[in-house]
Amino acid sequence: MKICVLGLDCAAPEIAFGDDRLRNFRRLMQRGTWGLLESVIPPITVPAWMCLSTSQDPGSLGVYGFRNRINYTYSGLGIVDSSSIQAPAVWDYLGQKGKCSIVVGVPPGFPPRNINGISIGCFLTPDAATNEFTHPAEIKKEITALVGEYPVDVPGFRTDNKDWLKQQIFEMSRKQWKVVRYLLTEKVWDYFHFVDIGLDRVHHGFWDCYDKRHIHYQRGNHYENVIPEYYLWLDEQIGRVLEILDKDTVILVVSDHGAQRLDGGFAVNEWLIKEGLLVLNEFPKEPTPFAKLKVNWAKTKVWSEGGYYARVFFNVEDREPRGIIPASQYESFRDEMKQRLGALTDDKGRPLNSLVFKPQEIYRNVRNVAPDLIVHFGRLYWRSIGSVGHGRFHLKENDTGPDACNHAQFGMFILAAPNSPLHGEHTGAHLLDVMPTLLDLAGYEIPGTMQGRSLVAAAK
Repeated sequence: MKICVLGLDCAAPEIAFGDDRLRNFRRLMQRGTWGLLESVIPPITVPAWMCLSTSQDPGSLGVYGFRNRINYTYSGLGIVDSSSIQAPAVWDYLGQKGKCSIVVGVPPGFPPRNINGISIGCFLTPDAATNEFTHPAEIKKEITALVGEYPVDVPGFRTDNKDWLKQQIFEMSRKQWKVVRYLLTEKVWDYFHFVDIGLDRVHHGFWDCYDKRHIHYQRGNHYENVIPEYYLWLDEQIGRVLEILDKDTVILVVSDHGAQRLDGGFAVNEWLIKEGLLVLNEFPKEPTPFAKLKVNWAKTKVWSEGGYYARVFFNVEDREPRGIIPASQYESFRDEMKQRLGALTDDKGRPLNSLVFKPQEIYRNVRNVAPDLIVHFGRLYWRSIGSVGHGRFHLKENDTGPDACNHAQFGMFILAAPNSPLHGEHTGAHLLDVMPTLLDLAGYEIPGTMQGRSLVAAAK
């Protein structure tokens, strides 16, 4: 039995399930089961899609976001690529059985994966025009003949030029879905997996125009309907794919996480400086990225990186080059910092209700160099601001460019298969359950390394 996964990066369940105009979403919901899908911590595109594809948590993959410490020095963070994921994914298991897979835009997907089938790079591809982004390499020629230059992303999507952004996202998506239909109809496959990154870009660009609870929302603004328009566009594309697939195909429409408004940003390093935990040789006169700060490592105990969530690092004796926290005090210090970060307040003095995690408490394994603490400020209604020089802790704008939303812990799924015993709304599904469920429905043995469970096993 074939498996077709249509990934909608950042799809918000309240829109996917709440807009009755999405008739193809409804068709699949009526045929099968659907519901909220709890993401991993942190709920970030990288590593979430590969957590789904491997059924391994971020700690077991050793990948905690787009950027990770590559060692215990102070040299900054390394960027993830496809080689960063060492755990076998579903297409690797199926390849061992002689089955063919087509994987399109599943991040991190550059360099393109050498699989039994076809792989096409994701938005991390530096330049699709000059880089080889397909496996086999000759597939690039077929794609170019079909759509011209293939867009893997919208460069510069963090912009205030909303007209340009909308046009670029829709144009990218049109080309990508045309390639998807071509591959589905013209190539041999047993497993197909595509991720539409355009929805994520639409959310980050236009959520403040759509969500009436957003601090920047203005009623009747010109871009209020861009997000619903894109969902309708995706619904149309899903409908066209359904016309291609045979009735025995297992079909999954799924997101890696959801979307929610941003109420602001918390300048975590600015706060650490005030608390005497991060010491600079010279305080910047204007907002400055952490990498450009002159840090006094001999006096610094804690520093953090910005982003949708905070990665908090400790300067530990005999671990970091100039560590000053005694190893014997590590756990007590970590408990103290967890409490202090969890007690932070917003700009009006109200509790932020942040979530603070120790990696060892939430992951089955902790590989490579993990953050000492992971922080979801305001349960991700606030993002982490890593730069210093703002003169305050609470900001209304992102420090790396315009951004209208953050990620939400719960995404969505719709699963339809002719042999599935599940129907109607399903509760309690987790991202790591996806692959065991799909393999179970398609008649494959579930590898023992997978951490999730088959959702259909209990219903058989």
